Amino acid sequence: MNEIQRSKIILKILNKIYPKTPIPLKHRNKFTLLVSVLLSAQTTDINVNNVTKNIYPKYNKPQHFVKLGRKKIERLIKSIGIFRVKAKSVYFLSKQLIEKHKGNVPQTFEELEKLPGVGHKTASVVMSQGFGHPAFPVDTHIHRLAQRWGLTSGKNVVQTERDLKRLFPKKTWSKLHLQIIFYGREYCTARGCDGRVCDICKRCFPNRKNPLVTNKP
Repeated sequence: MNEIQRSKIILKILNKIYPKTPIPLKHRNKFTLLVSVLLSAQTTDINVNNVTKNIYPKYNKPQHFVKLGRKKIERLIKSIGIFRVKAKSVYFLSKQLIEKHKGNVPQTFEELEKLPGVGHKTASVVMSQGFGHPAFPVDTHIHRLAQRWGLTSGKNVVQTERDLKRLFPKKTWSKLHLQIIFYGREYCTARGCDGRVCDICKRCFPNRKNPLVTNKP
């Protein structure tokens, strides 16, 4: 079985398990989605949602966060990891949106990636989930599963993204990236599957005898 055949099997299974893919990070608008994605680094979506549910009803625009200032933002997000770094990014990101984009979240990768604290993955999530543009954000789950399923060499996340975009139709990218994340959290977990346990791993590599060691991002 080659990678194209495997990709078709994977897509069929994931569409059956996850016909709908709700956005995991709760948000009120494109700006709060951007903030939530930024806050989600090195923590879980659940942790972020638990914090932002007390923030977004009152603070949900760049102007609100600039007015709050860094120290108050720190206090609001203190229970999230690396909160000082994230508070700094949220503050200066909000400031830059007001100064250069009239308080609006830009709609291009280039402009998004110029914002403080925003890398390619964060920009991809916002472009996909916020604006509906085809994008394939690669997180640790996607990087791990793409290797287990023989879709990439896993050299790095840039290579993984490139390989996945090559194998799957563009119209599937935005939904598929969430489907793979959900599957990675539920079935093909870091410790619960070693490339021989979950249904997709067994379907793709029925004769795999040894655990597959994957490269980390």
